[in-house]
Amino acid sequence: MADNAAQKLETVLHSGYIGQGVLVEEFERELHEFLGASHLVTLNSATSALHLALHLVKTACPTKTEVLTIPLTCTATNFPILANGLVPKWVDTDPLTCNVDVVDLRRKVSEKTLAIMVVHWGGYPCDLDVIKDIQCECEGLYGYRPPVIEDCAHAFGATYNGKLLGNHGNYCCFSFQAIKHLTTGDGGLLVCPDAQSYNRATLLRWYGLDRNSCIEMRCAQNVREWGFKFHMNDINASIGLSNLAHTKRILNIHRVNGAYYDMELQDVDGVKLLNCERPGSSYWVYTFRVADRDSFVKHMRSKGIAVNRVHDRNDKHHCLQEFRSLLPGTDEICEDMICIPCGWWVDEEDREHIVNNIKERW
Repeated sequence: MADNAAQKLETVLHSGYIGQGVLVEEFERELHEFLGASHLVTLNSATSALHLALHLVKTACPTKTEVLTIPLTCTATNFPILANGLVPKWVDTDPLTCNVDVVDLRRKVSEKTLAIMVVHWGGYPCDLDVIKDIQCECEGLYGYRPPVIEDCAHAFGATYNGKLLGNHGNYCCFSFQAIKHLTTGDGGLLVCPDAQSYNRATLLRWYGLDRNSCIEMRCAQNVREWGFKFHMNDINASIGLSNLAHTKRILNIHRVNGAYYDMELQDVDGVKLLNCERPGSSYWVYTFRVADRDSFVKHMRSKGIAVNRVHDRNDKHHCLQEFRSLLPGTDEICEDMICIPCGWWVDEEDREHIVNNIKERW
């Protein structure tokens, strides 16, 4: 939290207006300035952003039902698929990156494909160029170009080919939840690919009502398309505005710590790094593979170092078991993956302590 967050928040709390107001609008302008993306809509969570993106896509093409997605992620990625009455079709995980296996993705596109959902694991961007090629191939084969929905919950400030995520023509869903690079306490952001989807999203985040209408009683409006209560409020926007000013500095610390781990751990016995060349990664967490993970976890925790897998595969849950399929890459990476902290709170002494204890294990 920025030092001035409490003061700004107190002003909002006593202002007489704490709903979606001028601070939400200001926060959206500042996010536009930061990201460069034009069609962005703040929301109350990234889960709402994913849900809304899927809703926009499915109502535009109601005859298709399948969403290609990966199971190795937060359940917030995939539960909105179920909530929209759609069918998740699992795509395998690339053990080198923890991102989608684009070879398997290409293989699983079909005439039923409604959308492609990808996750930028730990802030490391997926190969959006290859995914774009797969969109084109699908259009050539089936006459339909499936939209891409990027789950950017780990990846605020990450870049692909030198451009910030949110600027590659896809739906992009960012998280401002408590432990992300940028927090609003809780909140989210949906970047839309065009003006039409942006205009719909702006209405549907608040029941389908136009908040800018001159009608004195908004409920007197004739709602043409029903919507949700997904909007952000001025309380969260106030916190976000305070913290956004420090986000570039925070991202830099994450990246410096991640680069340090890349260098120090590359030749350690028992450690297998993911793709070491991580251009543009926001390093939300640092993931690698480790021999005898259970004993490694015990060793690190005995030294006061937090280690965890962060997320597990979603297809193990009872509510998703009917969709299970053979996913050898996911099986492989889930056997030995582990994450260590690399965030803004990890200083030089901390990261040296972490690395020394990893090396000590072997």
